[in-house]
Amino acid sequence: MLTLSDLQRSAGRKDKKRLGKGQGSGWGHQAGRGHKGKKARAGGNVPPYFEGGQMPMNRRLPKRGFKNIFRENYRTLNLYRLQYIDITDLDIPTMEKMGLIPTKGKKANAPVKVLAGVKDEFTKTVNIKANAFSQKAKEIIEKNGGKAEVV
Repeated sequence: MLTLSDLQRSAGRKDKKRLGKGQGSGWGHQAGRGHKGKKARAGGNVPPYFEGGQMPMNRRLPKRGFKNIFRENYRTLNLYRLQYIDITDLDIPTMEKMGLIPTKGKKANAPVKVLAGVKDEFTKTVNIKANAFSQKAKEIIEKNGGKAEVV
């Protein structure tokens, strides 16, 4: 029969290092943080990009490229995703409800653009209301007898 005095910790487990609990613990006084300085303070940590006062990498390297601040970001929908859907009239709320376009995140309120995609086998007749259409998508929709209406 086991008693409380017979209980032992499972092999391989060690005590948690208890910092700052007196000199006798071996981790008292500075508690393994060394003497003074930023890293010895509470909440004092150096960000990974900091290079000790040396001119940082992001300032040493030349800047390249161009970012267009007037760029319009769209939620896109490829035509091939509509091939096997039974609905013939699609507008933005319907697309959102069916999960065809994102409703959360950065693009939640972005305008919707319909694209032709890589597959040319779209043969369904649909009437789509969206904010924009690619030229090829518009041609394919109208070739199949549908309507591409810009809202």
